[in-house]
Amino acid sequence: MSNLIIGIDIGGTKTAVVLGLTTSDGKVPSVLEKVEFPTETEAGPEQAIARIENAVQSILKKQKKETIGGIGISCGGPLDSQNGLILSPPNLPGWDSIPIVNRLEAKFGLPVGIQNDANACALAEWKWGAGKGTRNMIFLTFGTGLGAGLILNGKLYSGTSGMAGEVGHIRLEKDGPEGYGKAGSFEGFCSGGGIAQLAKEIIGSSNRKDTSLAIGFPEGKNITAKDVCEAASKGDPGAVEILKVSGRHLGMGLSILIDILNPERIVIGSVYARCHEHLYPFAAELINRESLSASRNVCSVLPSALGENIGDYGSLSVALLSI
Repeated sequence: MSNLIIGIDIGGTKTAVVLGLTTSDGKVPSVLEKVEFPTETEAGPEQAIARIENAVQSILKKQKKETIGGIGISCGGPLDSQNGLILSPPNLPGWDSIPIVNRLEAKFGLPVGIQNDANACALAEWKWGAGKGTRNMIFLTFGTGLGAGLILNGKLYSGTSGMAGEVGHIRLEKDGPEGYGKAGSFEGFCSGGGIAQLAKEIIGSSNRKDTSLAIGFPEGKNITAKDVCEAASKGDPGAVEILKVSGRHLGMGLSILIDILNPERIVIGSVYARCHEHLYPFAAELINRESLSASRNVCSVLPSALGENIGDYGSLSVALLSI
């Protein structure tokens, strides 16, 4: 099998096409070339896909096609991975039933696979990151939204219709910040958007004087998860309280996953990876109280090891899966 593979990471704001070199020793692939450009969602899919094809063609011009093993696509869902379709993701308006796998296979004559971004990142962390060496692992995105990729019994599990892992839809409270179209959901409490909602509620509605967030963002307007994490790192009481609420609900959600799936490891990316020291103590408190000890004692919770480049590695892991 060739050690050269191509990954395509399609996001709502930007797309990256990368050439990766894998090795037999299980080390993180080397990214030999990377082309990035805005996805420009308002223009519809055709322009973006044409740019993807041009980027792939540019890479292939510098390599012999027979040296490339395959192409992997990571994209926000919903998708039909079995039939290679992008099915109207909310962050890609107009991308309705796009047969991107068939299109790229026909154009380049290489095997092509597609997975949603949570599954792709789960594969990457399992092969090369914090989940390496496990047979049962859960990856949580904890970014703009909250989704899960499931590695069960040493294989990616995607469910009957490819919808496995939509844990953000679980309702944790009768009411609360909204995520995945549901108030009080796991995603509502544990995502970048959810933390921003919590910040507006806690800072904006309480006339607090003990937090710099109230000064910098009057009435809680436009506070981001990054702002909250940075303020918490400086000991800001308001920011710590926001992350306490998020962290405790993270613990509630993780307890459900630990009891149902009995994983060896739960790996969490994005906001959690940057802010875990402020979130995990509160999550651990709930895990210790809510989950079964026999399952809890064999499961560790870790931040993503692949950092800000996990999207690149995720798409490359899908390429390996497609071969």
